[in-house]
Amino acid sequence: MGILDTLGEVAGAVAAVEGAEKLDPNAGLLTKGIAAVAGFKGAGALESMLDKKEEGEAGANDADAAPGDDSQS
Repeated sequence: MGILDTLGEVAGAVAAVEGAEKLDPNAGLLTKGIAAVAGFKGAGALESMLDKKEEGEAGANDADAAPGDDSQS
């Protein structure tokens, strides 16, 4: 899923640049570049946080099952 992760990060960068332009229509190249980097890194961090949360919930569900309990089949 490397391509999907990268597409999510690029979408975050584009959204951040668009947001910067809405806040400051005269934003310079440096401002737009910083917004793009922040959006790219932010989207990547959000995706990794969601992945960790999903893994934690899956682990919690596995831990709730009692050993030898075959009623869940």
